[in-house]
Amino acid sequence: MPTLTNARVPRRRLTRLQIIDRIDTFLRDHVDQPIHVAELCNVTGVSERSLRNACYAVCGTSPKRYLTRRRMEAVRRALEAASPAEATVTRIATDFGFFELGRFAATYNAIYGERPSETLRSGVPSFDA
Repeated sequence: MPTLTNARVPRRRLTRLQIIDRIDTFLRDHVDQPIHVAELCNVTGVSERSLRNACYAVCGTSPKRYLTRRRMEAVRRALEAASPAEATVTRIATDFGFFELGRFAATYNAIYGERPSETLRSGVPSFDA
């Protein structure tokens, strides 16, 4: 009679969309913390190769760039919702884990075509996903 230690439990294979859903769920709860690819592998239960393949197939980019983009979207929503009299770009950016503010501003400008301070002053919501 086989013992339980010798029996292999088949792992359920995740689809690429399920992997991205797990990343998104984790990111929602940890948007203000540094997240590494190894941590995403643990959270999703897949190898780094599977994680990268899923990101490229579903999102068209690497896991790291996907995380940066999702964080930028969160910052943009926060800037749009904030009052310019009460909030600063620095506070909002650091709340979402961006501490190299020059790099943050350049990346933000490249994605949205405006400086973060312009978004804060405009207060006009966008419909980014």
